Amino acid sequence: MSFFRSIATRYRKQCETNETHWDEELRTRYYKANFNQMFQSVEQILQEGQSYKITSVSKDHGEISAEINSGFPIFLIATIITVKPYQTAVDFHLSTERFSITGAGPVLKKEVLRLYEKLGQAHTYIGAGKTGKA
Repeated sequence: MSFFRSIATRYRKQCETNETHWDEELRTRYYKANFNQMFQSVEQILQEGQSYKITSVSKDHGEISAEINSGFPIFLIATIITVKPYQTAVDFHLSTERFSITGAGPVLKKEVLRLYEKLGQAHTYIGAGKTGKA
């Protein structure tokens, strides 16, 4: 990663996963589960976390939004999409309004990876990115 990209990433106030993200850790992840199982798992993770507060649930759109207050106020949107039977994709979008001298980017990325880790414990991980391959 270039020096300028690392500086720009560090001071971003948002972190989003997607299919073709340049950072492989922040690519869309696929799990072996149907939509209802994955939606319930994401909702359960957010309900059980002490620093999470669910603000909106839209099962029709496959989205859950929450606020995270772990010393750094963060707004989270989780998107769950069924790609094939028993292959479900999960994306996260995190943002904050708070400025940090050390940068908010690493905090947001760490939170995304923590959520993906919890999902990986509950469901079989298939892969990441466009093809869903590891």
